[in-house]
Amino acid sequence: MPIKKSAKKYMRVTAKNTLRNRSIKGIIKSTVKGTREAIAKADMPSAKEWFQKAQKALDKAAEKNVIKKNNAARRKSRLNAAVKKLATK
Repeated sequence: MPIKKSAKKYMRVTAKNTLRNRSIKGIIKSTVKGTREAIAKADMPSAKEWFQKAQKALDKAAEKNVIKKNNAARRKSRLNAAVKKLATK
């Protein structure tokens, strides 16, 4: 346990940020998983809907510095490629 007042405060801030980051990462994981499952089932309307949700979640996470900007861009690009591949089938 920290002794100094500033270190105690930093622990509280870190705990709060960790909770927020976990929540945002959970949303990302669930939307990406939903997109991948819809693609696996070859359900195009559902895949597009899930992809839009995933895109929004990734953008928000990158904006809040939960994940890096290029990480979000790479994930969106790969999901989009998978959705487009499904559309051409």
